[in-house]
Amino acid sequence: MAITDWPAHERPRERLLALGAASLADAELLAILLRTGIKGKSAVDLARQLLGRFGSVGRLLDAGSTNLAETPGLGSAKLAQLQAALELARRALKEEISSRNALSSPRAVRDYLRLALAGREQEVFAVLLLDAQHRVIAYEELFRGTLTQTSVYPREVVKCSLRHNAAAVIFAHNHPSGVAEPSHADEILTRSLK
Repeated sequence: MAITDWPAHERPRERLLALGAASLADAELLAILLRTGIKGKSAVDLARQLLGRFGSVGRLLDAGSTNLAETPGLGSAKLAQLQAALELARRALKEEISSRNALSSPRAVRDYLRLALAGREQEVFAVLLLDAQHRVIAYEELFRGTLTQTSVYPREVVKCSLRHNAAAVIFAHNHPSGVAEPSHADEILTRSLK
């Protein structure tokens, strides 16, 4: 049944306007972004399918465009709307984390880097450069690779750190293949960068 056939007090957009965004479930908020469903599925059904596929809103933020595009019923217009909304969310969260006085815990660093590297479909090696109070000076993605590897040049990492006059440097890279365990090459690189 199309959402337009639902009673007005049950429709996500009308509920949002009457009760506020916080009163809606994740699937209802996502349905508002999607705007319409597809034949046989309402926008809410399509949103539930997306959330079911990725597991949560947080994991949806981490999804790359290729993964999103593989979702049945998500055409180019809906995909573009969704990618724009997800990117705005990433930027807002990253901005909020950056504006804090300092990245004062491993969790804060993890949250920042998770957002910065979210949705990448190839390996990216990045550096997070901090001042003496652990405030973010800069975040730079220095090297890009394939799904499973990237080449890193220690000299370029050092040059970047010196250019920003960083008191502390945090190295990070993603694993778009989904394997979170460090590879043998990761361990060798870590030793060489120390």
